[in-house]
Amino acid sequence: MSHETIAAVPRARTSFTDTVWIARSVNIHAAWFRLARVTIWPFIDLGIRIWLAQIFFVSGVLKVTNWHTALDLAATEYPVSWMDPVTAAYTGAAIEVICPVFLAAGLMTRYAAVPMLVLSLVIQFSYRAFDSQIFWACLFGWYAVQGAGPLSLDRVLRRGLEGSAIPLAPRIVRASGWVRLHVAPVYLSAMRIWLATSLLSSGSNTFAGGSGEALVRWLPLETLAHYPARLALFSGVCMLVGFGTRYVAIGLMVLTAFGAMMDVRAGNGIYLLMTLAILAAHGPGPISADSILTTWLKRQYPSLAGKPAFALDGLPRVVIVGAGFGGLACAAALRGVRVSVTLVDRANYHLFQPLLYQVATAAVSPGDIAAPIRPLFRESFNTRVLLGTVTEVDPGRQVVKLGSKELGYDYLVLATGAAHSYFGKDVWQPFAPGLKRIEDATEVRRRLLTAFEQAEGSDDPEERRSLLTFLIVGGGPTGVELAGAIAELARFGMEKEFRRFDPASARVILVQSAPRVLPTFDAKLAALAQRSLEKLGVEVLVGSRVDHIDAQGVSVNGRRIAARTVLWAAGVTASPAASWLKAEADGAGRAKVGADLSVPGLPNVYAIGDTALSNAWNGQPVPGLAPAAKQGGAYVAQVIRARVTGQAPPQPFRYRHRGSLATIGRKSAVADFGFVKLWGAPAWWLWGFVHVGFLVGARNRVATMTNWFWAYLTFGGGIRLITGAPPAQPGEVASAR
Repeated sequence: MSHETIAAVPRARTSFTDTVWIARSVNIHAAWFRLARVTIWPFIDLGIRIWLAQIFFVSGVLKVTNWHTALDLAATEYPVSWMDPVTAAYTGAAIEVICPVFLAAGLMTRYAAVPMLVLSLVIQFSYRAFDSQIFWACLFGWYAVQGAGPLSLDRVLRRGLEGSAIPLAPRIVRASGWVRLHVAPVYLSAMRIWLATSLLSSGSNTFAGGSGEALVRWLPLETLAHYPARLALFSGVCMLVGFGTRYVAIGLMVLTAFGAMMDVRAGNGIYLLMTLAILAAHGPGPISADSILTTWLKRQYPSLAGKPAFALDGLPRVVIVGAGFGGLACAAALRGVRVSVTLVDRANYHLFQPLLYQVATAAVSPGDIAAPIRPLFRESFNTRVLLGTVTEVDPGRQVVKLGSKELGYDYLVLATGAAHSYFGKDVWQPFAPGLKRIEDATEVRRRLLTAFEQAEGSDDPEERRSLLTFLIVGGGPTGVELAGAIAELARFGMEKEFRRFDPASARVILVQSAPRVLPTFDAKLAALAQRSLEKLGVEVLVGSRVDHIDAQGVSVNGRRIAARTVLWAAGVTASPAASWLKAEADGAGRAKVGADLSVPGLPNVYAIGDTALSNAWNGQPVPGLAPAAKQGGAYVAQVIRARVTGQAPPQPFRYRHRGSLATIGRKSAVADFGFVKLWGAPAWWLWGFVHVGFLVGARNRVATMTNWFWAYLTFGGGIRLITGAPPAQPGEVASAR
């Protein structure tokens, strides 16, 4: 950046900050109403349709079951001057019996609403006028132009009918879409103006003492009479001009609901609530001050219309390597900041690594714990997502190399995570895979399930015993969770599925070199965890070291254990980020960073998460946990924001430990929050809620919760598919690997 550009930043800072603040405030307002419309309105819409349908359906059934009375009423009490009484009775009964069924189901909603709209108007203007009937007409008119909401058969069938060969169906669907797009907004404005007129008439008649009988057939004055006159006038004026329509509607809904609870005679309040709910959900329509204001705001603040608020040319370039917890947190915190962000990852998805063991043990699908990266930044115009593998960093030239391609940066954030560490015994890797990627999890799942399948086909008892022995190296949270999940899969998930052996006879061994499992947890919780594992049948070998691993088994403290499936959960090593930068690193390869998480000597290069060694946990190294990475990513974004805008830098990074969690099986876990310690079922529920909450994307949360709950109740495995390379035969394992 030139000196002139840097000098210009402070002068533009105020107006830009104001722009961002206004745009952000309006966006939050719009996002809340969009969320309510997506989550709440479908159920309100369904409730309105069912309520209206049941009123008409019950009336129709009463007429059909008392037909002579219905004919007599049509001829004497409720005659229609332009229709024969018998015809009127048949027509009314048919509408009241048939149309409500379609309305409630949301099938051909418009064509069911139109006859009910006509019938409501006939009742209102040919017989005695009631507020309920004019509300019916208003609501049926809405469904005639808008159609049913998301919870309807029309929505389910619309796409299929539009492209179908059914005669006239595509034209009808397109015509309905045109009405919904062009007529429904105008009707919405008309509905708002009608309600505003009713409020103004009610308020003015209260002041004047008039009865307003001339308007009673058109306006629901009796229903609105319970509002104080000044409130009715104020709300009516706001509604008439369409200013703050949603908030006025919500306020009147609250008052109406309280009024109905205090006065049971206010029976028509339910229809007023329905009308107000439509205005609150869909807004005031195009003929309103709100619509004009929204259009003006979008012109003044283009980001409200989804357009860039500023050009990216010449802005500081921020490159974030890694789309894990830290990288995503940093990129998300830089939304709207005057920087150009490039997020680089070798995969096109964000992976929730703490649940990889669930994929490995066939509890959930890989798609349940991974979310595509691009949709997460769809609304972040200053963020670009790039698929690629970083091979080198040149701090002198300030470029990141992706093979033969170079990517320049002004600020670099390395969030590249960690890989398995075999403590110098990399020859063990083919025989003992770890869990860091989806490919690792599916490979572990393949090995686990293949072992059971091969055991079913084996005639040699010793070979079957070896196939059914599963050994996990490492007693940290991953090893404990993996051992418990495998034990449960064998004892409950595969019950009665094999004929030549009992899956519950599988042997699960957990080897830990430390004196106890979960060494970072409280000693009491670690002991509870070990007892829970042993109740599941897991053999826990503490204070034991692995001497050798090959295709046929493991040597532990000099003792040979025949185990065809060995899994590694003993250690990790950082990515080669420190070597890229030629920076000082610890034994695990983590780059040592300063108080602001920058690499010493490189003030515009930052390392976070498993890539960094930071003593920001009360002087102790920050653990390699998801919360630590997220806190680091958000902090680095604050540092970059401060440097770009010329503000004071934030205080040195300080990690706030939220606690440690580990689960053992289907109803036991341990949770260590320092001052609070939990175990058993309460800790298990807490573990589940915390992990689901950390998942990215609502679909992943719902899918994972559904799969877990189903598996919990049925003792069934989720995705027991053997995929990937064909399993090698027992005699071919060593050569194949």
